[in-house]
Amino acid sequence: MSQPPPSLWRHRDFLKLWTADTVSQFGSCISGLAIPFVAIVVLQASALQVGLLQALDTLPFLLISLPAGVWVDRLRRRPLLILGDLGRAVALAWIPLAHILGVLAMWQLYVVGLVVGGLTVFFDVAYQSYLPALVDRDQLVDGNAKLQISASAAEVAGPPVAGLLIGALTAPIAVLLDAISFLGSALFIFGIRRHEPEPEQERELDGTRAGMLAEMRDGLRYVLSHRLLRNIAACTGSSNLFGSMAWAVLLLYLVRQLGMGAESIGIVFGVGSVGFLLGALLPARIQRLIGLGPTIIVSALVGGGALLLVPLAPAASPIPFLLAAQLLIGIGQVVYNVSQVSLRQAITPDRMQGRMNATMRFLVWGTMPIGAVIGGYLGGAIGLRETLFVGAIGEALSFLFVLFSPVRSLRSMPDARPSEAA
Repeated sequence: MSQPPPSLWRHRDFLKLWTADTVSQFGSCISGLAIPFVAIVVLQASALQVGLLQALDTLPFLLISLPAGVWVDRLRRRPLLILGDLGRAVALAWIPLAHILGVLAMWQLYVVGLVVGGLTVFFDVAYQSYLPALVDRDQLVDGNAKLQISASAAEVAGPPVAGLLIGALTAPIAVLLDAISFLGSALFIFGIRRHEPEPEQERELDGTRAGMLAEMRDGLRYVLSHRLLRNIAACTGSSNLFGSMAWAVLLLYLVRQLGMGAESIGIVFGVGSVGFLLGALLPARIQRLIGLGPTIIVSALVGGGALLLVPLAPAASPIPFLLAAQLLIGIGQVVYNVSQVSLRQAITPDRMQGRMNATMRFLVWGTMPIGAVIGGYLGGAIGLRETLFVGAIGEALSFLFVLFSPVRSLRSMPDARPSEAA
């Protein structure tokens, strides 16, 4: 009988990675509310401008994810993580500086969004590719769950704190705390001491190094030909497309039609985000109960369908509906993400981790800027509440891609098939 793997609580390098993630997650939750408030309140942005701001934040996932995956597979991943943190700290610090100097404008928010988004592409691809090299294969679910606990705790505590900071310090100054959090994250990742071997280089049949385009094609071919990965990509990508349509107008809807302020919005998001924390504690338990595939399907349905509660909320008393929506979205999305990301990492060989994660980011996050622009346009054309309904209905149906796929039959974590890993 094999011995259980060592506890991650005694894995010093994982704990450093976890701490780095926790620090930056809390900071990002602050700027995630503060930057839109800079646009809405300070710069009096329109629905289309807010949608464009959200689109530019995620546009790099559509533009540079594939080449980023190639570089992540060619280079050591820890230095990429450090550079990504430092670069984002510098970019975000410009917002409070420009505000103090009295020169802040929408175009600067757009530029910062593009820069931060581009660095986040490299960071996220390297981050998900680095974890399988840091922990054992049978620790992936536990590791992803612990990392998700940080994200969930940030979702709970971050918005209320952000609302209070925005009210007390103004939104541009609140962004400064996120810049500081990225500096802290870089320091903890710098402290990781586990040796990272030189990545294996892809070679052509004649022994020459494979070109950038060839390696990008390999990543696309691997994901799109994989019977599990392509259906997960379709589910997540469609969910993000319609979800981004809704989230592009959500803050405008809450502020301008429901009359909510930064403090009340922060509290609602924070209290409702207990679901993110609960969801981080559940994946392994649910998988043991109903199996891996059904866990992915049910969580996709719950996380997507709960968004319908937002436009259904009565204007006279919306808070109970908003809290319920946030709670169910948190549980569903976290269980889904921990389960499907762990599955992707487990079935992909190390030499393909960067390109697999980058291709998935390209396919599933690349839909987000498209959805945000559509949402911003529809918000002005048909109304904010109506746009929320369109986005919520589309996201609720995204689970069908994994329901009618081989994912449905999975009961435990499969190994990579030689034909699919090639």
